[in-house]
Amino acid sequence: MGAYRWSVGYGGRIPASWIWKTHPGRLPAAVGFKAHSGIFQLLPLGLRVQQKIEALLDKHMESLGASRLSLSTISSEDLWRRSGRLERVSPELFRLTDRKDVPLMLSPTHEEEITTLVAGTLKSYKDLPLRLYQTTRKYRDEMRPRHGLLRSREFTMKDLYTFDVSMESAIETYREVSGAYRAFFADLKLPIMVAEASSGDMGGDHSHEYHLANPIGEDTVATCTSCGYTANDEVAMARPPPRDGQRARRNSTEADFRVWRGITKDRKTLVNAWYPRHGNALADTDVNVHAVREAVPELDASIYDPLRSLTDALQHEEGDSSAAIQIINVVDSRLASAFGELQGKLPVVPTELSNRLINQSSVTEASTGAALNLLRVADGDGCPRCETGSLQVHRALELGHTFYLGTRYSEPLKLSVSLPNTSGGPIPIQMGCYGIGVSRIFGAVAEHKAVQRGLNWPRAIAPFEVVIIPTSGASAETLGFYDMLTGQGSLSRGFDIVLDDRKETFGWKMQDADMVGYPVTVVLGKAWREEGICEVQCRSLALKENVAVGDVPAHLRDLLARL
Repeated sequence: MGAYRWSVGYGGRIPASWIWKTHPGRLPAAVGFKAHSGIFQLLPLGLRVQQKIEALLDKHMESLGASRLSLSTISSEDLWRRSGRLERVSPELFRLTDRKDVPLMLSPTHEEEITTLVAGTLKSYKDLPLRLYQTTRKYRDEMRPRHGLLRSREFTMKDLYTFDVSMESAIETYREVSGAYRAFFADLKLPIMVAEASSGDMGGDHSHEYHLANPIGEDTVATCTSCGYTANDEVAMARPPPRDGQRARRNSTEADFRVWRGITKDRKTLVNAWYPRHGNALADTDVNVHAVREAVPELDASIYDPLRSLTDALQHEEGDSSAAIQIINVVDSRLASAFGELQGKLPVVPTELSNRLINQSSVTEASTGAALNLLRVADGDGCPRCETGSLQVHRALELGHTFYLGTRYSEPLKLSVSLPNTSGGPIPIQMGCYGIGVSRIFGAVAEHKAVQRGLNWPRAIAPFEVVIIPTSGASAETLGFYDMLTGQGSLSRGFDIVLDDRKETFGWKMQDADMVGYPVTVVLGKAWREEGICEVQCRSLALKENVAVGDVPAHLRDLLARL
């Protein structure tokens, strides 16, 4: 590569095969070289895509008045233990010890670190609101890494953390960040669905996900055909079933009942969720755990083996070992009328607890008095927000997630401020956390916009906006044309262009340009050499036009403005 020129051949110093690699046997879903399971090396053009995503994020974070910082990848287990998250996420942590046997970890996220940092540096409530963000690598020991960069063990994320003195101010911050996220995805020209979501292990009670509909997505999102209601299926609700009518099961038998079991956070109460059998599926994928939690707010939905958790708690419990066990039966409204009659024939009490004294209670309606629907949403279900709409269910890729955390981390990690004219001492700061998966956007955009011929990057994050491909080798005239378009030697901003000067055939370079996915291709052939006419191609707009050399700059500006 010359002192000022970007060329695909890099002056011959880097093999062409290093520029771009794809996974064998599939369209380019991840760009780079797979080093280990779920771990990838980014190659030069791939790195440019990532850098452009990061630069676009910087622009929108600056619009919020956020300042960029860099937090350490290494965190301490003690810090996560203080926040109460260590045991819940421990299976996915990369853990290590230093030479003094201090337990450490590679951070999958940085709430604990940023909260501790701000707690140690914040001097006054006058310093609030505070907005800090970073773009960094994170680590998660995925059991089954898959889909390239979409589900990897090492990944790049942008995290924004916000700190406000009141809940009202924090919610206003949440709205502003949501606006910035929508603008960011609009710049990428991606049809994003903003879905209501669960806060999960992050905590807090206000959460939204940013999804891109795609068949390979690991998430499911329900949208209303009428009112715009959009929700992740973990929290999506359908219109409650009628208490009477054709959907109510008046003559239910034992075969109509299925049960999902959970446990409360204090590990003292077993929760049985009884819901209608839906088809012939045997897994517990049909139950809407969010609806169960609405009926039993103390439910801990993160526990996958509630019986073991209950028996472990009983073994550590002091006092009379014959003390009664509490069981709550949460019953779908379609089964409520039959549950009382069939209760004695149903496996209400697991065999592991058959020798214990049991106290039972039942919940047959939501806290609002509405009918309980414990089934996950399905295509055609009625919308819970309007009377006319029906739900459509989509597979989707999650690209971002926003959380209003409240005092979830500020309380245990002692982040507080004193306010003037108030009594009662310092108050905990209200926090928010806003993440965008840079690696996931990289992989998702590649997967979503790829066509049979190769990738098809949006202009905003393409490795280069334009590629110049001469039909013969690069010459002084070729380089002069390149310099003219890039603005070399002038004060005006030029185009983002790469010159393919590799010693390969013209046909090979054209196929490679399609695979890389440059938005615009400029071909310098015989007409250019003899008549000063270039061929300008744009696959997204299905254009192929002959343009005089002098008109190329204006033509490219017009073309790129449409992308």
